[in-house]
Amino acid sequence: MAALESEALILRSVDFGESDRILHLLVPEAGRLTAIAKGARRSVRRFAGTLDLFNHLSVRIDWQRPGRVSRLDQARLLHNFAPLRSDPARFALGCYLLELLDRLAPEGAQRADAARLFDFALQTLEWIAARRPTPQQRVLLLLRALDALGLRPELRACVRCGREPGERDASRFHVAEGGPVCDACAERLSGLLSVQRGTLRALEQGLRLEPAQLDRLVLSPRALAEAEQLLDRFSRFHVGVELTSERFLREMIPAVADRP
Repeated sequence: MAALESEALILRSVDFGESDRILHLLVPEAGRLTAIAKGARRSVRRFAGTLDLFNHLSVRIDWQRPGRVSRLDQARLLHNFAPLRSDPARFALGCYLLELLDRLAPEGAQRADAARLFDFALQTLEWIAARRPTPQQRVLLLLRALDALGLRPELRACVRCGREPGERDASRFHVAEGGPVCDACAERLSGLLSVQRGTLRALEQGLRLEPAQLDRLVLSPRALAEAEQLLDRFSRFHVGVELTSERFLREMIPAVADRP
């Protein structure tokens, strides 16, 4: 067991036993880890107001190897992203991001990769807190989260043969293969999604832009509907289940296809 003094972001917090709390944390040293806060629900001094969702903390952890439960000894609140708690749409989008990271962030990640993912999580929560979420922002957040997790889809070249589909090729995307396919390769596949090349180019641009520039990108209603379908299916393929927060998120930020 080693002592780890670090920043941490709370991804999940669950009551355990009579007085403890189990936490899923994202830390810049190692990605995701699980820690128990002994007596957290009794101690006013040690953990007062710190162990809630979205909280960005300074922590001291007795750190176990990946797959085992560590022990949280101290926690100090650095930032609580208060706007996420005051607006249902922001709260829903924030919860979706945390649950996605909790499901897909690796345990025992290399420090450089873990630090990049941690910085992405903090920047994205700030981005959500600063604006009223829209369907387009939901789509771009999902795309950028998949990219940060190392799961971004291919958006240009055929994932089977590597060539860029020609102008006469139909525009099709295969979720399980993770990208577009040309006509020749499409003959051997089923379950293809129809998607405009302009939609894929817009998503590429959404990955290149800085967070502060994303509001300048405008997807047409058709492109947004295609992007929603593509990324929702792609993320579900990798997660394997419907996230608990998805239904609430769609109530707060309806997808284009769900709107009357």
